[in-house]
Amino acid sequence: MTENDRAVGIMVLAMSVDGKIADQKRSPARFGSAADQLHLETQIAQADGVLFGAGTLQAYGTTLRITQPDLLKQRQQQGKPLQPIHIVCSGSGRLNPDYRFFQQAVPRWLLTSAEGAQGWGLPQFDRVLNNLTDESDWQQIFRQLAALGLKKIAVTGGGQLVASLLAAEVIDEIWLTVCPLILGGTQAPTPVEGDGFLAHLAPRLELRSAQVLGSEVFLHYGCIQDPKDRQLTNL
Repeated sequence: MTENDRAVGIMVLAMSVDGKIADQKRSPARFGSAADQLHLETQIAQADGVLFGAGTLQAYGTTLRITQPDLLKQRQQQGKPLQPIHIVCSGSGRLNPDYRFFQQAVPRWLLTSAEGAQGWGLPQFDRVLNNLTDESDWQQIFRQLAALGLKKIAVTGGGQLVASLLAAEVIDEIWLTVCPLILGGTQAPTPVEGDGFLAHLAPRLELRSAQVLGSEVFLHYGCIQDPKDRQLTNL
């Protein structure tokens, strides 16, 4: 666990060489290889919960279940449920109940506002957390998730959610796959959206590993949480 007993946040994303996570039409990003798919599933298998935004759910209509037998066996040996809890983050709570996600064999939670929680519950969601606001304290939310048994959270998008979590310093690690294509487009989404960060206040990273498999590059970063250590030196 990290400071204040909050859940550990692990961002796991794939992007094009030019830093896009989808094309300009925000189509489902299926440009990763089988190796990248296995990498994503491996990271999810190590998590207690998977957090993603409503836009990500809208793009795919589903969530990624663990299907690899060795990963399922690993979770079973660790005394964990076969599937982590999949948490949809939506302040408005406006989700299509016809998404195939609601028929998938995974435990589902909703993180929303008091207004957005109205009308949701069983059988769509096993738990509804209704403390999301425009000024949400993500440190407190991640402490709440840890208290509920979710010690490690895999964050799989989208860019607005990731931006909020980075600003709140609840992302501790980043796994980023660079895929061999260029999507372009000013409207195409990137891993981190929102207003962005000024250079001297930008989240700083330390490279922990880099691996090349075929034409893809798998990068693992740790996030530097101490503001003193992430200041850019003025030359």
